[in-house]
Amino acid sequence: MSSKLYILVILVFVPQRLGRHSSYVFYLGPDLPSHPTLNIPVVQQPNQLQPSASTSSSPSDVPRTVSLKRPFHNLVQRPTFSRNGSPSASEPPTQRLKVGTAQKPTAVPATSHTSSGVPILKINAAQSQVALPVRQALLKSLYEHFVVLYDAILPLHPTIASEHALRQEEQVYSKSTKLTYRNAVINSIAALKRRSIPASISHSSVGTEDDLAARAESRKKLDNLMLTQNVLKSLVMSLEDLQAWGFITQVPEGIGGDKPTAEGQVVQCERCTQSYMVKNNPPSEECHYHWGKLFTHKVNGERLRSYSCCSKLAEEAGCTRGHHIFYESRADDLHSRHAFSFTRPSVADMEKDPTDTALDVVSLDCEMIYTTGGMRVARVSVVDGSGKQVLDELVRMDDGVEVIDYNTRFSGITQEDHVHAALSLSSIRKSLDAFINRDTIVIGHALHNDLNTLRIVHHQCIDTAILFPHRAGPPYRRSLRDLVKEHLGLTIQAGGGTSGHSSVEDSVATLDLVRWYVLNKLKPTAKT
Repeated sequence: MSSKLYILVILVFVPQRLGRHSSYVFYLGPDLPSHPTLNIPVVQQPNQLQPSASTSSSPSDVPRTVSLKRPFHNLVQRPTFSRNGSPSASEPPTQRLKVGTAQKPTAVPATSHTSSGVPILKINAAQSQVALPVRQALLKSLYEHFVVLYDAILPLHPTIASEHALRQEEQVYSKSTKLTYRNAVINSIAALKRRSIPASISHSSVGTEDDLAARAESRKKLDNLMLTQNVLKSLVMSLEDLQAWGFITQVPEGIGGDKPTAEGQVVQCERCTQSYMVKNNPPSEECHYHWGKLFTHKVNGERLRSYSCCSKLAEEAGCTRGHHIFYESRADDLHSRHAFSFTRPSVADMEKDPTDTALDVVSLDCEMIYTTGGMRVARVSVVDGSGKQVLDELVRMDDGVEVIDYNTRFSGITQEDHVHAALSLSSIRKSLDAFINRDTIVIGHALHNDLNTLRIVHHQCIDTAILFPHRAGPPYRRSLRDLVKEHLGLTIQAGGGTSGHSSVEDSVATLDLVRWYVLNKLKPTAKT
């Protein structure tokens, strides 16, 4: 019995003597060395919400060291997230997977460019299908050809070549692939070389290829629309509207024309509001005035009224010198200068009497000058419903009436031009009778001025100044130039205050505005 016990004790302590205890997994002797530890720093992120107690412990509860003997599932714990979806402070932040789209990458150039030089593409090169140096080189070539094309209009519009080159390149890139881009730009340059040289910004050659295509399509729709009385009857002004907007709807009493001139009378100057005596050949610089219009604007929060001609305030002295002129609007006064009359009656049955040459629709515009008899018509232009010119004549003044100011800045008429006028106002009225009767729809802009200066009383009228009302309401009217720019994308009366208007251009533009209105506002009921 004792011998067996002795053998057992020897077996237990033999490993200690042999010094091989480290190879025994379950050895628990007192001389077992401590386990090594791994120091893992924990970074507390600022401005991060503390995780809730139900999901993780506070940062102070997180152990600073992790034993190598810790279970594996503790070493690979999933990070906990706060309510805003970000990792909690107890775990380092993880990088989220970025999910891209299947769309084709686009590199749209920024609009920043030099004021009058080669535009610079400011885009992300990684998003461009075509190498950025290639695009920049072809953009420069486009710009150089636009400069050649716009040579006549660059002085007034110095940035137009740069702007159009940038837009043209963007349009070509958006429609091309990496393989077709270069040839597409070359084709655009070839098209630029084939364009006619524009003399004004409203010329058909001004713009990118997309601009020209859109303009041509719009022009085609306008040209294909034939304005007839059936199409326009809903737009004709009522008698009440005519009277409210200053149209003379009845012929004043009396024979008329008994006082063609106001020479020797004291009147008020329309320009400077001073009283003066009307006389022939007055001094040319006695009136000090502003030829521009007053407009309201804000400066440092203060509303100011300034003149468009010189930007001077309303109370400041005029910027231009010229003749005193006067303007009359009362029907009796106008009738005394030259008699009013109605347009001629229409033929009852056009099929039985086809000799009546009156048109269903005309567009009319006049240019006026200032005389000793007030403001008088000096040029009359008429186009038919298709835009074809049927009349364009200068008007000779009545006997005893002398021209004071040709108003060239706005009328476009010079003394050299007007000396060739052969027809008097009475003769012009007879010429108009060939195209206008009482049933003819007459289109114009601020038409009451034209009819009053022609001394015509007519009730079938469409006025684009009323068809496209001013936001401030009556009696304000929007200018023809602004309406054409807004709705037709064209620039008329572009003489810069020096060459004046063209009554033919204005009459066509007015007709096109009505066409645009019919196409866009009366589309369900219009019949072409």
